[in-house]
Amino acid sequence: MKPILAAATLWATLHGANALAADAALEGRAFPATLDGQVVLPADTRIAAPADAPDHLKQAGKFTTPDRRRASELGAVPGKDGVRPTGAGLPIDGQAVQGFSGIKAMPDGTFWSLSDNGFGSKINSSDASLMLHRLSIDWAAGTLARDETVFLSDPAKKAPFPIALEGTETRYLTGADFDVESIQPVADGFWVGEEFGPYLLKFDREGRLQSVHETRMGDVAVRSPDHPAVVMPANPTKPLPDFNLKRSGGFEGLALSNDGAHLYAMLEGPLYRDGKTETAADGRTALRIGEFDTVKGDWTGQSWLYPLAEGGEAIGDFNMLDATTALVIERDNGAGRADQACKGEPAADCFAVPAKLKRIYKIEMSDANVGQAVRKIGYIDLMGIADPRGVAKQGGRDGRYDMPFVTIENVDRLDETHIVVANDNNYPFSAGRALDKADDNEFVRLEVGEFLASK
Repeated sequence: MKPILAAATLWATLHGANALAADAALEGRAFPATLDGQVVLPADTRIAAPADAPDHLKQAGKFTTPDRRRASELGAVPGKDGVRPTGAGLPIDGQAVQGFSGIKAMPDGTFWSLSDNGFGSKINSSDASLMLHRLSIDWAAGTLARDETVFLSDPAKKAPFPIALEGTETRYLTGADFDVESIQPVADGFWVGEEFGPYLLKFDREGRLQSVHETRMGDVAVRSPDHPAVVMPANPTKPLPDFNLKRSGGFEGLALSNDGAHLYAMLEGPLYRDGKTETAADGRTALRIGEFDTVKGDWTGQSWLYPLAEGGEAIGDFNMLDATTALVIERDNGAGRADQACKGEPAADCFAVPAKLKRIYKIEMSDANVGQAVRKIGYIDLMGIADPRGVAKQGGRDGRYDMPFVTIENVDRLDETHIVVANDNNYPFSAGRALDKADDNEFVRLEVGEFLASK
């Protein structure tokens, strides 16, 4: 080898090693994960609206046309992921069960999850029912059963604004009212994190809204552009309303302390201060985690920062492991495998922005780092899961399994060596597994004993 080439090779090797060391210092160690089970729920899984619901809820997706005019013909509005048709369409008869956004493993082996707001925004989701689901998964048989569905409602008029179905007797809640994204079952009902306010919501066991809590991070009131108090001025010369969170940047993650005394609510996107995103001390974009006292029904004023990795855009779910450590899904906004990437402009036969960063982190947050960045202990890579036994029903290739979905929004511990992970398929708009097919909901059990035991 010529001296100049040898020097260049040595520099590249050292530079690569230094980069890996720097990444490990910030992001923690990468741990292996092995696929131990998979259950696939078809994308077009539906449920009938409640028998006492108004006719408006009998079909969903009627206002997903580009101009938001009513679509009366079933399937008339094609689902698309960018320019790629997904093979599904709206409106549909009944309600779409997907996509699942938040999961909690229960002592009896079942899970509670929830369907998020509907079709992506307040304006097109007034006919999408908000629902919680109790699920049973048989990993050996590869089956999932929906044991119970709780439809959310507001009979006591706790919502601080007129809901979409204000004039009805049943007052079922819809995706025009709240964007529910995270769940914590408790003895007397459910705590739910949502994104429009963002708010913390408390429901009883029957799904009836009990309280709505505005968000504060320390002394900062947090509002998205969908908060009802954010109103555009009638006069274009007047100042724009004040908000400090991007749309769809609210409570994607909601964790509960082991003693049930505190909730930890994590924003999906960063707060903005003076027009700039909030950062950790080292300059990394960071998301706020706020502490909420469940007994007092108020924020404690304590919060932590979750710094995003390079290429990270958002978080997907958040659950405590013990008093100070937790699991967090972090992701980019890409979808699909890199070997099917578009070479030029986005097209129907390629992925415009392939998935790169899809990880589950183990973090440490304690009294010692209140107001500062949490410590990232380590992570597993959801784009590189080992599958030596060929467990994958779909998504397996060459002894590997991956999750190239834009939104992966469910994670919790099953036991000392296993976790459950699942995607939110954003039906009928996301197609990350295949170029031309709406994503199914894939629930996987991963063996990650070394990761869970890491310190």
